[in-house]
Amino acid sequence: MRLGTVVGNIWATRKEEGLTGLKFLFVQLEAPDGSPIESPVISADRIGAGIGDRVMITTGSAARFVIQDKDLPIDAVIIGIVDSVDVESR
Repeated sequence: MRLGTVVGNIWATRKEEGLTGLKFLFVQLEAPDGSPIESPVISADRIGAGIGDRVMITTGSAARFVIQDKDLPIDAVIIGIVDSVDVESR
């Protein structure tokens, strides 16, 4: 799983049949302290995240199974909206 902040929407009126009804968002990946890392990724969203929300995403083959009984062609999916992050400093 990875942390990130939703930074934008993706609008696609035509897409693969299995993706109909899914919302797609741009997520800027982040380190635990909130600093951006890597490039933003497009993530499927079924939980209602919005711009500015800090989210958890999963990527790779695990993301394909967001809908039971379907094997979807997606690489990233939002799996939670983060309330807080506490990181112990050493």
